[in-house]
Amino acid sequence: MFESPYPDVEIPDVTVYDYLFADLSPEDAARIALIDPGTGAETTYGALKAQVDAFAGALAARGVTVGTVVGLLCPNVPAFATVFHGILRLGATVTTINSLYTAGEIEKQLKDAEATWLITVSPLLAQAETAAAASGIPADRLIVLDGAEGHPNLRELLTSGAVPPAIEVDPATHVAVLPYSSGTTGIPKGVMLSHRNLVANVQQCRVNIDLRSSDRVLAVLPFFHIYGMTVLLNLALRQRASLVTMPKFDLVEFLTNIQTFQCTYLYIAPPIAVALAKHPIVDQFDISSVHTVFSGAAPLDGETAEAAGARIHARMMQGYGMSELSPVSHAMPYERDDIPVSSVGVALPNTACKLIDTETGDEITELENGQTRPGELWVKGPNVMLGYLNKPEATAETLDADGFLHTGDVAVYHEGGYFSIVDRVKELIKYKGYQIAPAELEALLLGHPAVLDVAVIGVLDDERQEIPKAFVVAAPDSALTPEDVMTFVAEHVAPYKKVRRVEFVDAIPKSSSGKILRKDLRARETAAV
Repeated sequence: MFESPYPDVEIPDVTVYDYLFADLSPEDAARIALIDPGTGAETTYGALKAQVDAFAGALAARGVTVGTVVGLLCPNVPAFATVFHGILRLGATVTTINSLYTAGEIEKQLKDAEATWLITVSPLLAQAETAAAASGIPADRLIVLDGAEGHPNLRELLTSGAVPPAIEVDPATHVAVLPYSSGTTGIPKGVMLSHRNLVANVQQCRVNIDLRSSDRVLAVLPFFHIYGMTVLLNLALRQRASLVTMPKFDLVEFLTNIQTFQCTYLYIAPPIAVALAKHPIVDQFDISSVHTVFSGAAPLDGETAEAAGARIHARMMQGYGMSELSPVSHAMPYERDDIPVSSVGVALPNTACKLIDTETGDEITELENGQTRPGELWVKGPNVMLGYLNKPEATAETLDADGFLHTGDVAVYHEGGYFSIVDRVKELIKYKGYQIAPAELEALLLGHPAVLDVAVIGVLDDERQEIPKAFVVAAPDSALTPEDVMTFVAEHVAPYKKVRRVEFVDAIPKSSSGKILRKDLRARETAAV
């Protein structure tokens, strides 16, 4: 077993609301919590707390109580913080919904989570109304924050004058949020995270992630995703930093906001790192205010990370996590420069890890040439979920009797105390008995100057044997050929790892958090056969 190099931190036995807002000093109350780049409007911490209380009171007056499940379908706007924390203030449960979902997908989540309220914004109202009606949620329980006829809106709720009631919940067992797992390897499941899970993970992250009250964070990764929820929203609020919200990613808008609002800290997913490293338009903006870029949600190869950091003169960091871990279990320590950025850093405080041989089930502990052999990463800590909603069998498959979460990710442990993620257990390609990690080939190909983006999956050849196939987004006018791609890989890897098929595509399908949707590529491949 491998334990965190840090001593345990104390986890306050409080709700998320009390953890973030109960000790708000007059000095902190005057700080800027949220900035809307569309209007330039600023919300102080004092104003945010007052809005959270007012929203909680208004919901309580309308019948929302402890345990009520509220769907939240909303992009990154300042009101998200008010609504999200207002719901938690009441002891109700938030199920955050992907803003890109169709009405059918929204309906499925609302029904599965047993939500009886839905909150959204007018640009998403069409699909929200359809889903709400199909889920039995009446119009007076479908709140449209910026206003729509026939529905409550944020302004009227905040000015209703209702006072939130005192509540009593057990932070360790009460479900605060119900995000849904990404579904990249199966049907999305509701992940039950308690107040203690969320509080613990922010406390753990504060040790490794050097975010300060003087920082301005560009919040482009969605708050509805657990990465954005914990590491952007809650960690930034706990540290009394300022959040500049972005409803969706657009590279020019992203760079403009950094320049205009002098953002200092960026939380990103790998596709943004690729853009920072390679896109020519980056040079047209002054983003020198940025001192740190932290990447998560999917593996980022070291070469791209180093290229991005060197280009914008910023410190590049990387971490690892998943919804079931609230989400962070590993992060690069900001005070150590001996850990390669290709790794995910060290285990957070209060965290223990195991590596398990995927073939034998044996625990891996021995180091050879400075690192262990690869194994499935198991994690234990106060941030591990309570379980999957109404899915005891799936919970038992993922969470064992000793409290270890089986991540499904393959990792190695290095003698410097840090970990590297090799790949997903289910995404490993087996070629003639050899295991091939798609992430390794993707990292290699991203180093090719004519490759803008890439994804690798296993496909069957004429002999029904699994081989690596690369889907490549080539740079415009590059004249790159499939043979060029295959030759480049062959020159850098063992023969069994060679890419044996190449297809050029306009874009790599990815989730809102930046994960490659390999299932979409597999479906495309199946349809083509």
